[in-house]
Amino acid sequence: MDIAPSLWSFAAVVALLTITPGLDTALILRTSLLSGRRPAWGVVLGIQLGTLAWGLLTAVGLSTLLAASQLAYDILRWTGAAYLVWMGIRMLMTRTKPQEGPAETGFGTGFRRGLITNLLNPKVGAFYVAMLPQFIPADAPHAAMGLLLAGVHVGEGLLWSAMLVGCAALMSGALRTPAVRRLLDRVTGIVIVAFGIRLALDN
Repeated sequence: MDIAPSLWSFAAVVALLTITPGLDTALILRTSLLSGRRPAWGVVLGIQLGTLAWGLLTAVGLSTLLAASQLAYDILRWTGAAYLVWMGIRMLMTRTKPQEGPAETGFGTGFRRGLITNLLNPKVGAFYVAMLPQFIPADAPHAAMGLLLAGVHVGEGLLWSAMLVGCAALMSGALRTPAVRRLLDRVTGIVIVAFGIRLALDN
């Protein structure tokens, strides 16, 4: 059983997905710029744990429920949309005083935010349901191969996230002024609310 072609093909597909700017990128950059490396890595690891969970669920067939049941998909979609809109509005309503320092977000808070955002996004599940079976050889154990493919996705995500966090660290000193923090919160809040509305309207 030669799984190398499947791994390389899947790696090429998810590489494009990983570097495409989106919700994960916005969360990682915003957290890194405003709160530092440790909270940003909390977000990163939360997102990647969610990716592993979706890969395992898809491999064992559980997330096929999202493809088969419109009700289950809609419940997850509306829950995820509500969470994103709530998180985005909180950022938009943030008030930064001139004397305030960097935003206080710990590793645990960042981890929970990344994990919940990923798990409540049915588009991730839909992507895995559509793509993963195409890269699992017929004679391969589905659960193990699904985790391996998700691990490839996670590996690429960690490398890309490390670049984002590193670049943000180089700019963080100049970008942690109150005015810039307000701007970052507003821009990120708008992006997250937009993703939430788009998720809610997507059928």
